[in-house]
Amino acid sequence: MTLQNIIANMLTRKNPDDALAAAKGGLEKTLGVWDLIILGVGAIIGSGIFAVVGIAAAGSADGTSPGAGPALIISMIVAAIACVFSALCYSEFATMIPVAGGAYTYTFATLGEFSAWLVGWILMLEYAIGFIAVACAWSNYFMQFLKGFGHILPACVVNPPIWLVSDFRNAVHSLTSQGIDYHTVIPYVCGIPICVNLPAMFMVLLSTLILIKGTKDSTKMAAIMVAVKLGVIGMFVLAGCFFIEPANWTPFAPNGFNGIFMGAFIIFFAYIGFDALATAAEECKNPQKDLPIGIIGSLLVTTIVYTLVALVLTGIYTTNKGSVDAAFLNAPMAFAITNVASGWVAKAIPGFISVGAIAGLTSVLLVMEMAATRILYAMSRDNFLPPVFQKLHPKFNTPHILTWTVGIISVFGTLTLDLNAAASLCNFGTFTSFIIVCVAILILRKIDPDRPRPFKVPFCPWFPLAGILCCGGLMVFSMVVAKGDSARLSTELFIAWIVMGALIYASYGYRMNRLAEKKDENKEIAEKDEHKVNI
Repeated sequence: MTLQNIIANMLTRKNPDDALAAAKGGLEKTLGVWDLIILGVGAIIGSGIFAVVGIAAAGSADGTSPGAGPALIISMIVAAIACVFSALCYSEFATMIPVAGGAYTYTFATLGEFSAWLVGWILMLEYAIGFIAVACAWSNYFMQFLKGFGHILPACVVNPPIWLVSDFRNAVHSLTSQGIDYHTVIPYVCGIPICVNLPAMFMVLLSTLILIKGTKDSTKMAAIMVAVKLGVIGMFVLAGCFFIEPANWTPFAPNGFNGIFMGAFIIFFAYIGFDALATAAEECKNPQKDLPIGIIGSLLVTTIVYTLVALVLTGIYTTNKGSVDAAFLNAPMAFAITNVASGWVAKAIPGFISVGAIAGLTSVLLVMEMAATRILYAMSRDNFLPPVFQKLHPKFNTPHILTWTVGIISVFGTLTLDLNAAASLCNFGTFTSFIIVCVAILILRKIDPDRPRPFKVPFCPWFPLAGILCCGGLMVFSMVVAKGDSARLSTELFIAWIVMGALIYASYGYRMNRLAEKKDENKEIAEKDEHKVNI
């Protein structure tokens, strides 16, 4: 085979009609517009608003990332604007090609086979690694919640050995910072340290079991979690209004534009999730009508919530004093309200915030694992993964083998994942997928202008171009402004991930697609021969 043929195969596009035909008789259609909004809000409001918002406001503890200060509200609006342009592009695609896969499927229809594989590979980075990171964060909040019952529960439950509730790297860091030799605390078997994050593993397996039962059941649980966390955030905003000091809002932007745009990049992690709705398009009852409302509606609701939290948080706690309090970075809302309130408010609200954080992270886990499995399900239908992953549960009609696979891999991932690197990697993956979706809209408008579009991106090509510039600008800006080993490690890991994906495609994906094409050709020839015999 010549190089020209190889390149032509790599650029082969998948006709949207073929994608729609392949989806017939697949996943069960159970989701309505309110289900989509609940899933979107459930995915977006999570670890970002309960943890990352502190770093975005005050800066990182090691000084490698400047904080936005009270200008955090501007950072949130900048991040939301970057999301809006991409959300409009997602909405057009999701109504035009309502099948599982999201950005992966859209790329296959516009940029071709190789680009589709890379986007799918990047989305795996965003959702699968993000899922593991959120599971570990859930474990931290859960253990913090249990400490509030120290007078009731046994000490072994409230304060278990660190090697049972943490991965090895974080356990070593925590023990070393306390001046404790970790060799005396962490058990070893045949020279191998034993560290298992049992709460995170439990939550991963529970999330997997819920998803196997069906997306509708997952949505019901997510609705409860969304109600709890919105109630807790509302409580924080209402209580915090009584302790706002306008002096805390000056200077408004202590680190200038560097702090504002770096804050926007960091807080962007809090917006990840609305794009997950596109991966569930195949399970929507009326995707042409409901998906745009679900995507834009969930983004609008969360932006309002985030803006209110930013105003109150920076109004009750000084985020521009130059020094960073570690407790504020770990749990910003709980620390801020405890710092200014007294009496029952100072005692009760932090506990409620912990409950809200657990609820928020639980809903994020459900949506992230669902998105990861739906993308992989679409990729298996396109011969990039073994066909066994296409099998659906005989009762629940969900990809149960694939869901179990993601869950088991995630259990092992909780043993080794570095949370800081995971957040940055998720951001890089999200920005890249958003940019590609905006590019894909421009391409499909050119190569297939007559295709019915129930929803159209307004002011095209200007809005997609704005999405490309906003997302690309924030990503490049973060690489330039962020300093230190952590920032460099995230960039290097992202590049290594892309290279690894290209190698897997070259060694497996390309070959399997050619075999599938050959099989289809032989089938077509056999059908023609049979037709001639019958005549």
